[in-house]
Amino acid sequence: MRSLAQRFGTVALLAPIGLFGSLGIARAADAAAGKQVFHAQCAICHSDQPGVNKIGPSLFGVVGRHTGSEPGYDYSVANKNANIVWTPAVLDRYIADPQQVVPGTKMPYGGLHNAAKRANLIAFLETLQKPGAVAGVGTAGKSAAAASGLPAKGRSNG
Repeated sequence: MRSLAQRFGTVALLAPIGLFGSLGIARAADAAAGKQVFHAQCAICHSDQPGVNKIGPSLFGVVGRHTGSEPGYDYSVANKNANIVWTPAVLDRYIADPQQVVPGTKMPYGGLHNAAKRANLIAFLETLQKPGAVAGVGTAGKSAAAASGLPAKGRSNG
């Protein structure tokens, strides 16, 4: 009996790998690479240390946090009133285009358009939690809009 490779060729056996890749099944994000992105793109304005605000708020513990809630940082009215939870999905959209997600934000950043770099950056941000804390905890029992981090339809986001 011939093997699958003999019957269909190696290309046929590798085709599913290409198919899954084309369907957008993501590779695991790399937090170490995300740390490099953070230091190259974000650290000039943001700290990765708890309670250390700079031009922008500290990003320690940002995953799972509500917009406009880092103590000691002077947020824009838009950010204070956005009523958004920084989930990985919301962060991905925000980092790509801050003004689209929170119109009126003070963040003067044009966006990180490379999806892989955003995924790596978010993987790094997810590591910035207090020991024992789990990023994004507290969404159980909420509506889909609340769990997604975005305001429900019809509510103003500032």
